[in-house]
Amino acid sequence: MFTLTKRERKTVTKTLPIRELKVMLIKRKGWPFAGRWALPGGFCQENESIYGAAKRELMEETGVDGGHLEYLNVYSQPGRDPRGWIISHAFFALVEEWMLEHRQAADDAEDVGLFTIQEALQELELAFDHRTIIEDAYRRIQQQMLETTIARQFLPRDFTLSELYQVIQSVVPDFEEPNFIRKITSTRSRKGIVEEVRDEEGNLLSSNQNKPETYAMTLIATKASRIKQVANQDTLLEFGTRRAQEADAAIWGARASYVAGFHATSNMLAGERFGIPTAGTHAHSWVQSFMSEQEAFDVYAKVLPDQVTLLVDTFDTLNSGVPHAINTAKKLESQGKKMNAIRLDSGDLAYLSIQARQMLDDAGLDYVKIVASNDLDENTIFNLKAQGARIDTWGVGTQLITASDQPSLGGVYKLVEREVDGVMLPTIKISANPEKVSTPGKKEVFRIIDPKHGKAIADYICYPGEEQPLQGGPLKLFNPLHPYLKKTVTRYEAVNMLEPIFVNGRKVYELPTLDEIRSYHREQMDLFWPEYQRKLNPEIYRVNVSPAAWNMKQKLIAEHVQSTEE
Repeated sequence: MFTLTKRERKTVTKTLPIRELKVMLIKRKGWPFAGRWALPGGFCQENESIYGAAKRELMEETGVDGGHLEYLNVYSQPGRDPRGWIISHAFFALVEEWMLEHRQAADDAEDVGLFTIQEALQELELAFDHRTIIEDAYRRIQQQMLETTIARQFLPRDFTLSELYQVIQSVVPDFEEPNFIRKITSTRSRKGIVEEVRDEEGNLLSSNQNKPETYAMTLIATKASRIKQVANQDTLLEFGTRRAQEADAAIWGARASYVAGFHATSNMLAGERFGIPTAGTHAHSWVQSFMSEQEAFDVYAKVLPDQVTLLVDTFDTLNSGVPHAINTAKKLESQGKKMNAIRLDSGDLAYLSIQARQMLDDAGLDYVKIVASNDLDENTIFNLKAQGARIDTWGVGTQLITASDQPSLGGVYKLVEREVDGVMLPTIKISANPEKVSTPGKKEVFRIIDPKHGKAIADYICYPGEEQPLQGGPLKLFNPLHPYLKKTVTRYEAVNMLEPIFVNGRKVYELPTLDEIRSYHREQMDLFWPEYQRKLNPEIYRVNVSPAAWNMKQKLIAEHVQSTEE
């Protein structure tokens, strides 16, 4: 457990407090290493998970409930413990100071205390290989401090950039970036970390901007939606945490994937924060940390008997992994349990899934599902299905979380009207590229729906002051790029696509729940005919403008052309 302590300076002027990164250690009472300082820990019981054991030992030895613990690493060096060859799974957390205020030594500990990193690594005699573990955790925390927004939990709601700089430097002492304040407020690479906002009186305030760019989430949700189309009714798992650009992108990317139809995420923090279902499997390192693959599978099944999914490609999928998984499944059956699935993460997924399915069925395990991962996207999944792959669940990571085929969104900001003598006048952006010429004036956007089929016909853009489609009169639709392509619809429903969120600086919109957002996405997708959604050569969905909007655009273009000719 690490924390950032804060101690006020004894000065007559207001200055920043002294902050120090400290680690919590216990003094061991018994053999081995009696009298030495060590990290809290102990042995995992038969009826609990490794994570549960870490939480329990922390509470038993220090009286501290550490909240969310993050997995660090596995330590298995022979000779690290005089009691025998003991494999340790290390967890860590960086928590606020108040969470450690009531720490107290348990019966098997002589004392519990907080020490600076320098004291722990250079001055104390530590037990076992805990110096190495602390060094590894310290490096991880430093990395998080530089690459994520973890610093915000140690800052007040309103904070100065000097306070932010101090928090970072207290964890990363050699962080000395010149012109920090100027860069963090102006450099493009840091855009979105902080922003200036104003209160109702117009005074500047500082605010931590927690959420990543909406553009990035739109890209991930779009990618997830395309994958969902191909996977159809198959289960989809978001596996992108380790491949995301940074921690917040991983968390919010998991949310975006769930909105677009994914069923669960392997990101436990995203599950905790947003209520997203979580699912996943063990890693190859789990298997490698045991003497045999069979032992690794059996121990995993013993710890988590109700949610066993075994990764079978650590060594040899068909000659080792699947047979050992079948053995474990049979042992579970003898206990009245059923194994959930096996997972394939490499090789020819089509061939391996077909062979594995046959082996499972021959063993009477037709209920065991097959999960596949390994750089999947909608194209790979489509091809695997075409090859007859017997895969029930798809774990998609890198290609999804990075929106690999379109990692940037060409969204732009354009001014559409300006105030002149108290009157708002439309303005236009002219471009040599016709598609970049903006449509002037403040607008309303409607989705026009065919009531007979419940499908969208087109979107319709008009001015607020003109006759609205909601009034139900005949609606003239024409292609703004090719005006001669036109039609008139008389039977339709019009849905206003624009909802006011803020009016005069105040929020007037009740935010929907995540499940409501997910349902809305599904409803909107169902509005469109399949030909608009297909991956290859999709039909173009038309966005039409009203005659008034079209005429205003042509008028301003003509005025611009005339002014350049004079």
